[in-house]
Amino acid sequence: MIGTNVPRKEGIPKVTGAALYIDDMVFDELLHGATIRSTVPHGTLVDVHFEGDLPWDEFVVVRASDVPGDNVVTMIESDQPFLADGRIMHAGEAVVLIAHADKDLVARARKHVRLEITPLEPVLSIADSVAKKATLYAKDNAFKRFLVEKGSTKDAFKADGLTIVEGEYTTGAQEQLYIEPNGMVAIASEKEGVTIWGSLQCPYYVHKALVPLFGLGADNVRIVQATTGGGFGGKEEFPSIIAGHAALLSWKAGGKPVKLIYDRAEDMWVTTKRHPSITRHKTAIDAKGKLVAMEVDFRIDGGAYATLSSVVLSRGTIHACGPYACPNQRITAAAMATNHPPHGAFRGFGAPQSIFGLERHLDRCAAAVGLTPDEFRRRNLLKPGQTTATHQVIEEKIDLPAMLDLALKRSDWAKKREAFEVENAKEGARIKRGIGLASFFHGSGFTGSGEVYLASVVGVRARQGGTIEILASSTEIGQGTNTIFAQIASEALNIPYEWIQIANPDTANVPDSGPTVASRTCMVVGKLVERGCRQLVDALRKGGFLAGDGYDAKQFARACDAYIFRHGKLEATTTYTPPPGVEWDEKRYRGSAYAAYGWAVYVAEVSVDMLTWEARVEHFTAVQDIGKVIHPVLAAGQVEGGVTQGIGFALYEDVVWRDGSMINNQMTNYIIPTAADVPPIDVVFHEVPFAHGPSGAKGVGELPMDGPAPAILNAIEHATGLSITSLPAAPEVIMAAALKNAAEATHG
Repeated sequence: MIGTNVPRKEGIPKVTGAALYIDDMVFDELLHGATIRSTVPHGTLVDVHFEGDLPWDEFVVVRASDVPGDNVVTMIESDQPFLADGRIMHAGEAVVLIAHADKDLVARARKHVRLEITPLEPVLSIADSVAKKATLYAKDNAFKRFLVEKGSTKDAFKADGLTIVEGEYTTGAQEQLYIEPNGMVAIASEKEGVTIWGSLQCPYYVHKALVPLFGLGADNVRIVQATTGGGFGGKEEFPSIIAGHAALLSWKAGGKPVKLIYDRAEDMWVTTKRHPSITRHKTAIDAKGKLVAMEVDFRIDGGAYATLSSVVLSRGTIHACGPYACPNQRITAAAMATNHPPHGAFRGFGAPQSIFGLERHLDRCAAAVGLTPDEFRRRNLLKPGQTTATHQVIEEKIDLPAMLDLALKRSDWAKKREAFEVENAKEGARIKRGIGLASFFHGSGFTGSGEVYLASVVGVRARQGGTIEILASSTEIGQGTNTIFAQIASEALNIPYEWIQIANPDTANVPDSGPTVASRTCMVVGKLVERGCRQLVDALRKGGFLAGDGYDAKQFARACDAYIFRHGKLEATTTYTPPPGVEWDEKRYRGSAYAAYGWAVYVAEVSVDMLTWEARVEHFTAVQDIGKVIHPVLAAGQVEGGVTQGIGFALYEDVVWRDGSMINNQMTNYIIPTAADVPPIDVVFHEVPFAHGPSGAKGVGELPMDGPAPAILNAIEHATGLSITSLPAAPEVIMAAALKNAAEATHG
């Protein structure tokens, strides 16, 4: 089964329309909920006024004072209230909840709830937060800081004969724009407990948040994933809030079901986005083109509450120096509080921001020492036995120069680079072309000791006739979880793929296998699936139900039947154990940051219209090592989707803020790539199996998001000579850079 393109487990229900998304689900006596939100970014709540000729006595109304337990979202830091009580920290913050059986009446009523708020001075940029324009969090507005050091950059920069290159690079917010907006249905009462059905990534995150909200025991809260139309991180932490809101309304309504579904505008206005960032680099290079010292300062805009900013900052920090050998490295990092809505998880989790700064900067370094971008990288790429910025010794069997060669060959790099330079030099050329690259890596799984802390669990259950049920909280959100789990189990058990069933994630039925994030589902949870299946086989052999090493599916089925007849059930439970040699020092922030990495070299070919200033990606080459590929079509789809999102990040997607609110919160003016904007993508897998992954597999989900943006902007600079250091490179940004260059040339 491994390496074959079997049909998707959920393919037929989705194609035929049989799959039920949360808004398709029908409940008796259903109430429809809505959220009343602040429109100011910072202030003090004075009062709430219910106005208009409306039957307010028929509505269920919930305020902060109605919360039965702790009015705080339990996460890494418990600082965000479910409902604001006194202080308003961002536009779009939830203040009051209403519900009624008449959906149209709810839509009318929400316009007649007036929030009386005394405005306070807002902090709406990283710079203002650093300058402490107002104190939002702790004494310095920093949710989290990190320091990573190797060698001594201070001493290294003093050496003679070095070329020093400095630069600053910025990225903006990015909206996940999953196909299906956020939505939940809740039934909650003191007698029956709380049950949630919803569009979500991480059932046990929601469970953890709702237990203290209602002051209930863990067994009295149940979270069930409905068919989910995409997530990309946007349904990692935010579903805890909307689930809490729906459940509070149901609780106040005496246990009636409450459905709370966001439309696209509300979803884009209030939910988490990719963290904006500023990355500053100072780099020293010797006469041979080798990196001597790298100093990086990485800062992100965390928004009004901590959410997952510390984890996003961590991953961005660890990836900030890239897959390069350098004896002296220093990374300082901070997640700063502002009065934007909280920023949160998004595919790549901080790495796309810091890698953008690094890979743009390395092109400048290459030019400063007279080397081509590919040659400069070749001289500095990590090799086995060398160490990353966190002192992790690379023990994987990597060959990054070979991957670079493959990417250059597949993209026809040298020939096109030369040809484009000749054509671009011609007078009056309207369309200029360029080619750029980025080499990068991405850790699979949680950072450092994170996987040990999670202690993920997977269950495997055999049924009569030899069919198998996999029990895990890992969710299918379009990426293929159910399919690859079934492939892994089929391979491990030597039975047909069709015999494998995946239990729907439901905290009343499946163990906590950790969140569906961090490129961990295949490598970490898939390995637990594989181990659990092998434990089943071992149990059958030890019990004398299977003889020898070889058996066929019929023999397996008979063995399962016999075992179950004698013992009543046949099950296995596996818990995560780290691979040998994975050690992490949390205090000094050094050691084995990840058990394994995905590695990649991406090449982008672009054209720039010098009349309209529009940049287009004409061709893209993506070479990556993700270990053994479980399902080639699904894996290629992950790469193609990541590259497409990266194109949007690089060229189109611009969250426009006004007074702390996203004002282009609809698909008519928040621009994403369409099919017409996506070029041919040459996806190449350089397979190097990882010894501790299922059949040698590693993670793939986030890696393809990291490299497209810097490769594209490096190509734009090759085409135009314009050094653009901020994202997105929309036409007006390219035009401004050209006008600035022209003005500087005119004035000497």
